[in-house]
Amino acid sequence: MATSSEAPTLSRAGQRHVVGLIGTDILGSLSPVLHEQEAELLGLAYVYLTFDLREMRIAADTVGELVGAARRLGFSGLNVTHPCKQIVIEHLDGLSAEAVAVNAVNTVVFREGRAEGHNTDWYGFGEALARFLPGAAIDEVVVLGAGGAGSAAVYALVRAGAGRVRVVDVDPSRAAALVEALGSAGLGGVLEAGRLGELPALLAGADGLVQATPVGMSSRGGMPVEAALLRRSLWVYDVVYRPFETELLRAARAVGCRTLNGGPMVVLQAAEAFRLFTGIEPDAERMLAHLCRIEQEEGQQ
Repeated sequence: MATSSEAPTLSRAGQRHVVGLIGTDILGSLSPVLHEQEAELLGLAYVYLTFDLREMRIAADTVGELVGAARRLGFSGLNVTHPCKQIVIEHLDGLSAEAVAVNAVNTVVFREGRAEGHNTDWYGFGEALARFLPGAAIDEVVVLGAGGAGSAAVYALVRAGAGRVRVVDVDPSRAAALVEALGSAGLGGVLEAGRLGELPALLAGADGLVQATPVGMSSRGGMPVEAALLRRSLWVYDVVYRPFETELLRAARAVGCRTLNGGPMVVLQAAEAFRLFTGIEPDAERMLAHLCRIEQEEGQQ
């Protein structure tokens, strides 16, 4: 099984691609414009469609049917987001090493009749952390959320050399399962599951906080932690990017925290997914510049 770092090198001539995104509340996703603009600049015929489960009024467990339909229709691949990153696994023919470790798939590639699951979220998360929060201490990190995004964040942190990562989820059993799975992989670092009631104590000694739940998204809003728990020496990375500035990030900046939203993560994971879909290396810097323009335009509205 090829890992997510392996993709064929293909000629651009005559390439045509149809890809899509499956998830809930995705009509504001940046993926279509990021993929399609980069494809246009590379001279590819490329269409990116969205399949919003809420708008289609279908349940998340129908993701297998959507994957099957996309394969039959000749799609090059699919991106998969909340709440389907783990549900989709049973409907695939194989997984990359990273998808196995994270136990979550955000990119499905159709190749030679097979549907292969990959995870580019961990790469996007880790690259964004290194680029946009350079030098951030990762001796002690708290990760909120043990779903697909949280799993990718924990995996990326461990691979980056984090000393101790504590995972907290509204479902303690899910946090424990994530810790057990990644802990048994022998990646290094110390992984622990915590409970919501322990957040004050956990954050008091943490270098950073990763917010990897849907709380704060445009469709629901809210704060995943009390503002009183934030302090200047804590960096805060919220993987939500719709809106670019969540209530959590506003509160964190108000007390002087270094902060990062989920925009760079979505761009960098998209660049890796684009490479897997097409076999062509996109210009990630150009895609990041496009993100900056979008963020500036939305900030002026």
